[in-house]
Amino acid sequence: MTLESDLLIVPTPEATEIAGELRLSMFRMLRRLRTEHPPGAASFAQIGVLMRIRRHGPTTLSALAAADGITPQSMARTVGDLVDNGMLAREPDPNDGRQIILSLTDRAERILHDFRSQQDGWLAVAMLARLSSEEREILRVAARLLDRLSAE
Repeated sequence: MTLESDLLIVPTPEATEIAGELRLSMFRMLRRLRTEHPPGAASFAQIGVLMRIRRHGPTTLSALAAADGITPQSMARTVGDLVDNGMLAREPDPNDGRQIILSLTDRAERILHDFRSQQDGWLAVAMLARLSSEEREILRVAARLLDRLSAE
């Protein structure tokens, strides 16, 4: 999403260089975190759907598809697998009988907990092994800055 004020800003060569380095680093980190996947957990795409519902609450298939920028038909397969595996519950929308509301099950909550624990554990150990306490504090600040950059 582009803010109106962003249209007036022209990137400098330095900012573009930093942006490229940051993009590559974030891509490598994401790729590495994807390897920290508990056995038997859902696929990474399924985890993404579960995390979205965890963060934003029960929702419809159409809203999930729109949030991911895909068609409802594409999202239907992922959601169907999650329902079949006992990770999502379907309930009629009390306000619109044509809609179905999707919510997390206890099994999904456990899977998300295990997934976060696995990734956070790996990252904590890696930071302790490879970074000084000062560098870890820099990452704490960087995490807040990344949140500001990614705010919608």
